[in-house]
Amino acid sequence: MPQKQARISRRSFFAKSTAAASAAAAGGLVTNDDYEAIAQNVNTGSQPSDLKITDIRCARIGRTGTIRIDTNQGISGYGEWYAVGSPKTYFLMLKSRLLGMNPCNVDKIFRKIKQFGFHARQGGGVSGLEIACMDLAGKAWGVPVWQMLGGKFRDKVLVYADTVSSLDPVEKGNHLKTRLNDGRGYKFLKMDLNIMAIASRIKGGITRPPAESIDASMTAHPFTGIHITESGLKAVQEYCATVRDIVGWEIPIATDHFGHFPVEDCIKITRALDQFNFAWFEDMVPWQYTDQYVRLKNSCTTPILTGEDIYCKEGFMDLFEKKAISICHPDLGWCGGIMEAKKISNLASEHGIATAFHQSGSPALFFATVHCASSLENFMAMEHHNSDDDWYNDLVDGVTKPFVNDGYTEVPDGPGLGFEFNEEANKKQFKGDGWFEPTNEWDNESSWDRLWSYSKPNNNKSIHC
Repeated sequence: MPQKQARISRRSFFAKSTAAASAAAAGGLVTNDDYEAIAQNVNTGSQPSDLKITDIRCARIGRTGTIRIDTNQGISGYGEWYAVGSPKTYFLMLKSRLLGMNPCNVDKIFRKIKQFGFHARQGGGVSGLEIACMDLAGKAWGVPVWQMLGGKFRDKVLVYADTVSSLDPVEKGNHLKTRLNDGRGYKFLKMDLNIMAIASRIKGGITRPPAESIDASMTAHPFTGIHITESGLKAVQEYCATVRDIVGWEIPIATDHFGHFPVEDCIKITRALDQFNFAWFEDMVPWQYTDQYVRLKNSCTTPILTGEDIYCKEGFMDLFEKKAISICHPDLGWCGGIMEAKKISNLASEHGIATAFHQSGSPALFFATVHCASSLENFMAMEHHNSDDDWYNDLVDGVTKPFVNDGYTEVPDGPGLGFEFNEEANKKQFKGDGWFEPTNEWDNESSWDRLWSYSKPNNNKSIHC
């Protein structure tokens, strides 16, 4: 079990040290108690240059999981493991490659393990480890992650609330509206707009092949053969009009989860819904089909957004260069972590594209995203998937609670990600196969990871492979 990390609070540090400093400046007597007050607020337990990774463990908490990297100096860093659809193998297989490395060398570590990630859930291992290393580096040096990213553009981050689905537009609208006055005061909302289900309630609303001929949920959009009719479009318009009338027109409402329609039908849908002034249309076709995104974006007046399943900045390049989207939407838990999200967003900014962050994970991912968002010029809003879970705010301490207040989250000033992991609260939500159990079986995995030819010494001879 790691030692509790001493948290450097700016407020407590200055409050306790100002008296001693003032006394010295005035020529007064500085007592041992004064010196002790200062010493207690300085992180003397860390020698960053000698910091080494000694262990990597994890625990599943709810639908997400937490990665913990331990070190030789008793401090630990926390990262995200999105446990649904993402096995812990994705990051534990990298343990042997990181043992003994200094976690403060985040970029060096990321370049070493980057090749083992891929798009969507497969990016979770590399991304989670990078986030934990950034947390550790900040704790070791006594600075918040946002400072390591070059400082802040904002002291608080706009958060948008995702909302559960409902085929009843009145119920949906009322649920959205409660977000505005539930004590957290959201100013930006998102709803899943299940067009397939809404249109299917109308006779003749959907044209499609026999259901047994395709698995629509697992078939990419261009290949389903599913089309929406004019009567189906009208039903969706009526649904959206009711929601807008209940929520009002001043509040941004983003939309997601439309159904697996070919791009031609997506164009019909966007044109029919442009009138409702939604904040964006999200992931209408798979992100890989850049040319289809170009067609879609050029066919409507509502911003087009995608990106939560893309790993690393290279995956966004085609979308950016072809101006295929208006807003990019990385998820720090899958895109490569904090620094990679910063690179993606800066690249988007150079192409005149805004950034919003997908975020549906644990507080480690929540606050990693907050730190990154605070450092961006082109940032719009960040998603929060746990708005209805009161226990979520209890999982960490040392940050402003509730996490969302008046629609924003304050950017922590504490070192690293700025929070303290609350073990008791997390254990109440614990699920899975062990609470940060030892992972010794991953300590000695051997492989040659270099991606080009090499000479391997053998009895003083060189073998060329």
